[in-house]
Amino acid sequence: MNSINTTEYNAYYKPYLDALDNDLGIVEGLNQNLDTVVSFFSNIPVEKHNYAYDEGKWTIKDVLIHIIDTERIFAYRALRIAREDKTPLAGFEQDDYVLHAFAENRSMDSLLEEFGAVRRATITLFTTFNEQTLLRIGEASGFPVSVRAIGYIIRGHENHHVKIIKERYL
Repeated sequence: MNSINTTEYNAYYKPYLDALDNDLGIVEGLNQNLDTVVSFFSNIPVEKHNYAYDEGKWTIKDVLIHIIDTERIFAYRALRIAREDKTPLAGFEQDDYVLHAFAENRSMDSLLEEFGAVRRATITLFTTFNEQTLLRIGEASGFPVSVRAIGYIIRGHENHHVKIIKERYL
């Protein structure tokens, strides 16, 4: 992780990389976070699941679906870049995704099941990448990004949101 060059990601993602709490490799870290994220969300009281700390802010279930959607998109980006697809990859409007995910109609258990399925797929994908593949750089949201930076960003992104939930929701 310490060897990632700032040319491998957009500065926008630096807070997510700063949110990494250890020096685990990508796959090890994704495996560890699978357990910690599921445990964290499983232990949130039911009455807080649809709670938002302010008007216009996401609920806890919205945050979880956002983490899931973002991981799917980032894993797709990693796959495209790993396979040397040179097509620039578009960004996405996270608020629109959350709005149309209807997390309020889902149980926390169903969201956590989906999170686990997405995470296991991401782990499987990243186990197929060798060192050369991890260093490949493509373009996403108008900026260069490496496959390995994507792997770390996924984990840092969820750590960032877990921290916000602890500070503002619980």
